[in-house]
Amino acid sequence: MGYGRVFITGGAGFIGSHVVEKFLKEGSEVSVLVEYNSNHNMDCLKYLSEEHKKRIKLVFGDVNSYSFLKNKMKDHDLVLHLASLISIPYSYENPAAYFRTNVQGTCNVLQAAMDSNVKRVLHTSTSEVYGTPITVPINEKFPLQGQSPYSASKIGADKVAESFFCSFGLPVTTIRPFNTYGPRQSMRAVIPSMIMQALYTGKINHGYLEPTRDFSYVEDMAEAFYQIANSTNTYGEVLNVGNGSEVSMREVLQTVLQEAGKPVEVVQDPERMRPSKSEVMRLLADTRKVKELVGWEPKVSFNEGIRKTIEWFKNNKINNHNLNMYHR
Repeated sequence: MGYGRVFITGGAGFIGSHVVEKFLKEGSEVSVLVEYNSNHNMDCLKYLSEEHKKRIKLVFGDVNSYSFLKNKMKDHDLVLHLASLISIPYSYENPAAYFRTNVQGTCNVLQAAMDSNVKRVLHTSTSEVYGTPITVPINEKFPLQGQSPYSASKIGADKVAESFFCSFGLPVTTIRPFNTYGPRQSMRAVIPSMIMQALYTGKINHGYLEPTRDFSYVEDMAEAFYQIANSTNTYGEVLNVGNGSEVSMREVLQTVLQEAGKPVEVVQDPERMRPSKSEVMRLLADTRKVKELVGWEPKVSFNEGIRKTIEWFKNNKINNHNLNMYHR
């Protein structure tokens, strides 16, 4: 199918930058909404090739302005909405900011897309909306649980997307990624934090090791965004995207230690533990729906993905000061 002009919110983020890269490789013209900053900081987009950076149209602004969004979305065929406040620990400190950006911001994006006659919208959710499930694997019909202000704000955003499809017929699909990892990810996330500590400090401070997650390599995730955006039978649908396998934090730690190949001291750090009622203990995706409707399947194994991620962090200069302060 393919789209000529694509507008991506949150495209300077971890997953977003890989999605931008994928659409550029497929020949699309890509405009990227980047949160306004006086230094024109491109965040993760700075890691793209010079050729790709020249082809990006950067739009500095904010999802909290409907009129701004409508003006910038004009003449675009596809909107990919990835902009979001995402840090779970910070959501405990400032819940209102999460509802403003994640719920009202999503409403602004969808309203602007509809009023600009955009042909297709892809809204990004998160597996955190499921909370700790009673059983696994988790399919798209599982009940939603707001176990943190972050997850509650994303539930709200998902329901806004649902309402725009049901009420106005907006051709929107909600993609619900399970945990994603790989090059360019913030060291606030568990895998980059463990990798950087292993490589540069000789000591890994970690939180709970019992929770399990369904991890997907970021290039697989970007491919899922591309395939879903180009499908015509997913309007109004919610699609889980994950690897379909369960990995405990203990296994993550062991894999990082194995692939890093260095002796490292391991210490549990109370500051890295979420409140007990807020900790999601298991996440495992039922991915049958996305496979049936879109044909997407992951290609990169967990060990291979960890190797690729470690190699990237070795080869790219990251600000690694005070690594022990990064939280999962």
